[in-house]
Amino acid sequence: MLDGYSGAIALPLTLVLLGSWLFERLLLPGTNAVWRRHWASLALHAGLCVVMFALVLAVLLRPWFTAMTVLALLMLVIQVNNAKFHALREPFIAQDFEYFTDAIKHPRLYLPFLGIARAVIIGLGFASALYAGLTLEAALTAASPVSGVIAVVLGLLMVGCLLVWLGARPTLPISLQPDTDLWQLGLLASIWRYYQEERRPCPQMPAYAQDAVLTATELPNVVIVQSESFFDARRLYAGIRPEVLAEFSALQAQSAYHGQLAVAAWGANTVRTEFAFLSGLAASALGIHRFNPYRKLARTGIPTLASYCRSLGYRTICVHPYIASFYGRDQIMPKLGFDEFIDITQFKAADYSGPYIGDTALAAKVCSLLQAHASQPVLVFVITMENHGPLHLEQVQTQDLADAYHTLPPDGCDDLSIYVRHLQNADRMAAMLREQLQSLPQPGWLCWYGDHVPIMPQVYQALGTPEGQTDYFIWGKGQTQRVAQDLKVEDLGRVLLRAMGLLKPVP
Repeated sequence: MLDGYSGAIALPLTLVLLGSWLFERLLLPGTNAVWRRHWASLALHAGLCVVMFALVLAVLLRPWFTAMTVLALLMLVIQVNNAKFHALREPFIAQDFEYFTDAIKHPRLYLPFLGIARAVIIGLGFASALYAGLTLEAALTAASPVSGVIAVVLGLLMVGCLLVWLGARPTLPISLQPDTDLWQLGLLASIWRYYQEERRPCPQMPAYAQDAVLTATELPNVVIVQSESFFDARRLYAGIRPEVLAEFSALQAQSAYHGQLAVAAWGANTVRTEFAFLSGLAASALGIHRFNPYRKLARTGIPTLASYCRSLGYRTICVHPYIASFYGRDQIMPKLGFDEFIDITQFKAADYSGPYIGDTALAAKVCSLLQAHASQPVLVFVITMENHGPLHLEQVQTQDLADAYHTLPPDGCDDLSIYVRHLQNADRMAAMLREQLQSLPQPGWLCWYGDHVPIMPQVYQALGTPEGQTDYFIWGKGQTQRVAQDLKVEDLGRVLLRAMGLLKPVP
């Protein structure tokens, strides 16, 4: 099939293979040398390159144009990988491909983290490929019959698929530590293995409350706030004014439980922490689904804190002041036990604080929900947005510095100043919710935690990088217990239910 085209195809395809391995040297945090990898990972890499080459060739019909386009696509993934690693300390994985479409739908959430330099590199790569393809090379069909070109493409696809099949046969072991797997397997083979793992049937998950024993005489209202990027920044920099989180500190001091929280994400990937809290499942129980449980696992319907409370007679409401379809929450939240999902359409322009719906407006919405459900106990799970990055797109005001610090931080900490501005509104939100719960005749509880630390690379370069723990408290109206205890996020929900008298106490 390839005889008549061997000269036209061989050199461009060789360039793709050699260039792809050479480009891997640019990857962060790095890969093992090609000659030290398992043969199957090399077969997967080569096979995927050949398949990509064949598919692009079928469209462009120009071998050299195809080679440069494939290499430009690989460079795009590498630059996205490096941007992700810089911001989140995690390399690119197969589950991240859906974020390319999310970046088109929600560009503000993603594109600024790519950076100008990377955007220029990517743009130049595609521009060079486009120029060369359109001006320097004739299509194969200009001198050959279409049937011959089709045969070439099919032949390349067969070779590529055969290599992928051979590389996939040994089922290369993976650790589900992305940096380790990238080092061991290389970029394309590690992406393939993560994709392969996700295609397996979802594991069966245990019931949420197997030890259910109610001791509460009356079902209390409960508000749970997953506060975007929330952690006590005073631990990061001592020059922040104590009063920035005065209400939060007071609530911690009055809480049944409070402390630091080991969460399932660093800098982003909110749904990892969100699902861990709702399901009570550790990453080790989720396998490949730990990276984005909402892609597949959560869609099967998982027992959660919300579904358990609904079985007790609660009306369960999720409030997230953003687009309902983001992460598919409009479809997933009902499967996780929520009766109602409230999104950004129930807020107005005046509710914004910066680029997102503000925390005080969100608190007012939750207070109205509590008032409207006086005849039935209600669980309100709140996913905030105000402190969502990218923080560097906002401007520091003079008043921000006066409100935030008693000692100014070093240069390069503008993101921290913006972050602290939003923290103050989170603090006000906590106070509003406590006051509302106190004013109602029913018992009431407030659980508050951060989903992950914020993305502030320049700040961390100046002040040190936090380990990633956030902060939490569990406050109940009239309760007198005081326990300072660090927790894992997958344990927080059960601790809350036990404090409320909705689960059997730990012996």
